[in-house]
Amino acid sequence: MAPRYRELLLPAVLSLAACIVLVALGNWQLRRLVWKEDLIAKAAERPLEAAAALPPVSAWQGFDIAGNEFRPFQLTGRFLHDAEALVFTSLSDAKGPFDGPGYWVVTPFALESGGTVFVNRGFAPQVRYRPENRGEARPGNQVTVTGLLRPNDTPNLFTPDDRPAENVFFARNVQNLAAAKQTPAPVAPFTIDLVAAETPRGGLPQAGETRMIFTNNHLAYAVTWYGLAVALIAVFLSYAWTRLHGSEGRA
Repeated sequence: MAPRYRELLLPAVLSLAACIVLVALGNWQLRRLVWKEDLIAKAAERPLEAAAALPPVSAWQGFDIAGNEFRPFQLTGRFLHDAEALVFTSLSDAKGPFDGPGYWVVTPFALESGGTVFVNRGFAPQVRYRPENRGEARPGNQVTVTGLLRPNDTPNLFTPDDRPAENVFFARNVQNLAAAKQTPAPVAPFTIDLVAAETPRGGLPQAGETRMIFTNNHLAYAVTWYGLAVALIAVFLSYAWTRLHGSEGRA
């Protein structure tokens, strides 16, 4: 019987290693589930709060961005329209009449109190993304606007390279936008999405399109990984039983 037990050593080690990986993946999906449920709750509750004044520049370092994501803030200052950036997107489940491929119109906003914040003024479809085609007035005077605070976008391996020479970007990344637009410091480490009420009379850019609906399949993924781990254990036990109790030479 000893040789047969030795024959099971390598399959047992490999099965154990695979089982550990599958359980780890299941645990990771459960952690993602907790994070996603918290994100969904924030997106549902925080935009309904009363708008607060944006923290001053002195409070930006160490500011709890995650703890204030989706909260409404008021900003007073003026838009630097000549430095607006177009961030490519494809808008689905739109709240307004325009959707499909187009651009977020992201514009530096010089605060009355000092500092600059990149503000996502809203969505413009590809057929009407140019300022002259949006049918809007772009006053340079001081205004007070309201928007939801969003974290800085970090490009990943799948994010295309920005094309600053064409004024086309693929992430609302504060550092990249500030460098391309030569925005003087200090620049806020977050962005602001204008609420729907800030949409100009001409309808573009279409504000209030902050993504609030999130796919949440993490529990199903976790069950799948755990199920595969259980199935792997069952397969190994069946194999081991056959090797130990079957006839000579039986697989």
